[in-house]
Amino acid sequence: MTGFGQAVLTTGDITISVEVKSLNSKFLDLNLRIPKIFSERELELRNAVAEKLERGKVSLSVDYIQVGKQEILQTYNEVLFLAYYTELKKLASQVNLSGNENLFNTALNSPGVIQANGKEELDPLLWEKANELIKQAIAKCDAFRSEEGKSLCDKLVMYVKSIESALRNVEEIDPKRIAKIRSKIKGSVTAFFGEEGFDTNRLEQEIIFYIEKLDIHEERVRLRTHLEYFLKILTESQSNGKKLGFIAQEIGREINTIGSKANDADMQKYVVLMKEELEKIKEQLNNVL
Repeated sequence: MTGFGQAVLTTGDITISVEVKSLNSKFLDLNLRIPKIFSERELELRNAVAEKLERGKVSLSVDYIQVGKQEILQTYNEVLFLAYYTELKKLASQVNLSGNENLFNTALNSPGVIQANGKEELDPLLWEKANELIKQAIAKCDAFRSEEGKSLCDKLVMYVKSIESALRNVEEIDPKRIAKIRSKIKGSVTAFFGEEGFDTNRLEQEIIFYIEKLDIHEERVRLRTHLEYFLKILTESQSNGKKLGFIAQEIGREINTIGSKANDADMQKYVVLMKEELEKIKEQLNNVL
């Protein structure tokens, strides 16, 4: 979800500059920095960003410069100032204090003397220009993320294919693994009891029961299904980051079960490989909407 978009407009004595930056985040975390003149449109801006970018740690900044215009940001209540100053001067004379400058500063900073100017009205034409720039910057940021997404999609496909390749090796090893376990159990029992010291039918039943506990056929089928579904969801046009995350969890569950049932060193090597590729998938899913 990393992205960047910028748009600038200079017309007459007005310059408007917009920047949109986006970083990875599970939710929309929006930080707005806009001039006071546009503050009444803040909710509209937030909705525009949420609709287009959906998720991410997003920063939207708007700079507005009007060349040649000098604006007085505050005014002074002269009557109130003179009243404070006269009263302070009278008090100072009673205690034989001098220093008109100190009296001036005290009166100037007395309550109600300094007054902020009223809110400046937003010109609809100015807002139209600024809003168009903001939309352009958001669109550029979204396009940036789309390009990054194409590259990310290729990586995810590569990781899934790697898991599929390891799964095929697991499927090839599985029949040999079962035969090896059967042979090992029989050999151990024979070595301990001798040829005539046990019931072969009962032993065979116990071996079948034990091997059923180690059977991974269902896990293999489910894992392959999850991998195919993951690739299918990748091709859809809408945002599916959360859904891909849920599928990745299911993939991990099947891999872990295969690993716990494997009881085979060669198979465990491929289980470890699948886990490594799955971790890469989970890490990259943080970048997917």
